[in-house]
Amino acid sequence: MKKKLLKWITWVVVLSGLLIIVGIASLCIGTTAIPFKKILPLIFEIREGVEYSILVDIRLPRILLGLAVGGGLSLAGVLLQGMFRNPLVEPYTLGISGGAALGVCVNIVLGFKSGIGGFSLPLSGFIGAAVVILAVYSLSARKGILKIHGLLLTGVMISFVTSSFIMLLMAISRAEDLQGIIFWIMGSLEEPKWSLINLAIGVSLLGLVLSYFLSVRLNALALGEEEARHLGINTETTKRFLFIIASLITGCCVAVTGIIGFVGLAVPHFVRMFVGQDHRILLISSFLSGAIFLIISDTIARTIIQPLELPVGVVTGIVGGIIFVYALTKRGVEL
Repeated sequence: MKKKLLKWITWVVVLSGLLIIVGIASLCIGTTAIPFKKILPLIFEIREGVEYSILVDIRLPRILLGLAVGGGLSLAGVLLQGMFRNPLVEPYTLGISGGAALGVCVNIVLGFKSGIGGFSLPLSGFIGAAVVILAVYSLSARKGILKIHGLLLTGVMISFVTSSFIMLLMAISRAEDLQGIIFWIMGSLEEPKWSLINLAIGVSLLGLVLSYFLSVRLNALALGEEEARHLGINTETTKRFLFIIASLITGCCVAVTGIIGFVGLAVPHFVRMFVGQDHRILLISSFLSGAIFLIISDTIARTIIQPLELPVGVVTGIVGGIIFVYALTKRGVEL
């Protein structure tokens, strides 16, 4: 046990160190390169000028949001894959992203943004996600029992329905509205409002803490619901908590940044290859790895064709797809 604990601590320390290194590198890299030795003086001493504004107003918010959203989506992926015992489930499988996207599309087409202000898109996205969460849960729960297969199928069908409505709205929307919809759907970490960034960070960290109380139950569920019940686990309560935590994390992340794919699917698989299946280490390792992955992807997205910027969802889709294929084809690894 001591050897296993030492291994877990080592992984957490290594991943935390990588996260710090990636965050610092992301602060330095960009259209305007800022040397590492100037970062601390700019933030804590000089506190003015163009370079200070670039660090504090542009790059630092994106890094913190990347930490929250990357970690949150990866964490939600681990929770849902453990709950469904299905390696292909990800945070967007249940239609949560589709609901958020539909809410944002309705907002843009009807022009609510001009009346409510800058918070209207995240608010409408979260409302759309919440409606889907309630719909999926109410349609899948029968007599106090949450049917796993029914939950998955209902989520997939609702995802198809919301996608169809989104295409309908895109077909009838004006050119300027269509551009806004496409840009939001592709995902971006460009969020100037610190209140939304702090909200995303708070929700993701709270989800990480709460999920740890369920880590042993997740290990039991991996054996099957019948075996978990024999071990004294209340499987129905556990499934409800897992669904609620994963859904709220996903809804919040999607509402703030748009749809950023493959983080919740690819990262947990890749992490399992190194740390194993035990959720006591898998949860925190996936959270840190997801944050690292999204920060790196965002840095690539804003620098690879500078001064222009790619949507971060494009980068995560390409890189995440390659990682996922590698994880699937890695010999000797059970996903």
